[in-house]
Amino acid sequence: MPDFTPEQLRQYLPSFTSSPKQVWWIGFSGGLDSTVLLHALAQLQLPVSLHALHINHQISPNADDWQHQCEQFCKHLGLPLIAEKVQVKNGGKGIEDAAREARYHVFSQYVQQGEYLLTAHHSNDQAETLLLRLMRGTGPRGLAAIASERCLDNGGKLIRPLLHFSRDDLEAYAHAQQLTWVEDESNQDDRYDRNFLRNQIMPLLHTRWPAFMRKWQQTADLCAQQESLLDEFAQQDLLQANPRTERVGQSVDLAWLKTLSVARRQHLLRYWLRSQQCEVPESAHWQQLENQLFLSREDASVKITWSQHALCPYQDRLFLLPAALPVVTFQLLPPSAVKEANGLYLRADLPDIHIRYRTGGERCKPQGRAHSQTLKKLLQEYALEPWLRDQIPLVYSGDNLVAVGDLWICEGYVADAEKPGVQLRWR
Repeated sequence: MPDFTPEQLRQYLPSFTSSPKQVWWIGFSGGLDSTVLLHALAQLQLPVSLHALHINHQISPNADDWQHQCEQFCKHLGLPLIAEKVQVKNGGKGIEDAAREARYHVFSQYVQQGEYLLTAHHSNDQAETLLLRLMRGTGPRGLAAIASERCLDNGGKLIRPLLHFSRDDLEAYAHAQQLTWVEDESNQDDRYDRNFLRNQIMPLLHTRWPAFMRKWQQTADLCAQQESLLDEFAQQDLLQANPRTERVGQSVDLAWLKTLSVARRQHLLRYWLRSQQCEVPESAHWQQLENQLFLSREDASVKITWSQHALCPYQDRLFLLPAALPVVTFQLLPPSAVKEANGLYLRADLPDIHIRYRTGGERCKPQGRAHSQTLKKLLQEYALEPWLRDQIPLVYSGDNLVAVGDLWICEGYVADAEKPGVQLRWR
């Protein structure tokens, strides 16, 4: 691997414009890696606006001292620093994962559209991540390990320019420049999986195969290329699946999904879930999906739930929903004499308009029908998703049911074309 210098770093940096100056945020923990990255960037004197961003996780008793050291280092370099304290709450995936989530939540608050966030992950981190994912079971996407760049949800871009350098390269640079850095005492605690790999396994591998990190980087690059190619096909498949935005969540064509091979279908579903910023299910959920959604008759009561999301079949569509349904809002817009062609307009002269919800046994007669029917049958006929049927707002005038959501208005309560009407909108 090449020795590290600021000039060698330059080739892995994003392109930049000097007018107006681009904003580059540097994730700065104060450790060796981010200290070297920040120092080297400062030496290059690029025509960009550099800002260091330090996250104080408040886990270590030394956290405030580390923050102070970061402040002094940035002051020495003449660079601005923002330090944010966070509360790290273990959500069941371990303290490291929780700290990462807290850290990236802060990053998303500062890095704006068109700006860059640079982090100091290096080739040792890449090798550790690849091995950790192998231990947990993964496919090509997991084996791609740490991407050299990716888009952030808010329109910014994450860049990792040190992935082609080792920790030894960075440490040699730091000693040559007489830099000081923070040493996190938890890095010696082998109870953490990553520390165990770093302290026990990686030195042993290096003794037997000195170039293994370079080879693993090649593996990660090849897996990333393969995953990118698969995603191109999945993007085309998703168009064929006719994705549609629903009142709550999204849906795709379930009948078309059933025509695909298992491997192709599962890759498409993973691609779709990621495109909706959803966590991808574990392996056990995929078997459940196959058994209940694709190998059996459609059952509207089926609901595959994981994390904060759920998949439900209905009317030959597969719906992606939040596990806990949000409150669906209902509006009565101000009376208007100008009516949209496809709008539902209730008479504006009705007294005591109010909203109720289903209690059972309701009947009504939609405009243009010959007979009244039970609300239960009508909702089935109108193909309203079963999980929304108890949420649908029922519009009453006094004790008379006059409209059901924005699905229909009952006989005798539709506004005349020449008179003002109240538009119904359920979202």
